[in-house]
Amino acid sequence: MALLITDDCINCDVCEPECPNDAIYMGAEIYEIDPNKCTECVGHFDEPQCQQVCPVSCIPFNPAWRETPEQLRAKYERLTAGKDAPASPLP
Repeated sequence: MALLITDDCINCDVCEPECPNDAIYMGAEIYEIDPNKCTECVGHFDEPQCQQVCPVSCIPFNPAWRETPEQLRAKYERLTAGKDAPASPLP
């Protein structure tokens, strides 16, 4: 499942740069997580980095967005596909 940021968020700005998938962004009032980009750091780290750095522990798992470890791995592979490929030379 993806993670979500609750309204306990204090907008401290520490979670956004920790997300390897750029899933965290500033919403209308607090930071939010795009569940289509959140892999819970699967493929990057052993634990979700945003949860590790959050000083108020306001980033629980999103019960409305359930995913298996296999689905999270597949999402990670989709999101990172081609990022390591060398740039093609200009004609």
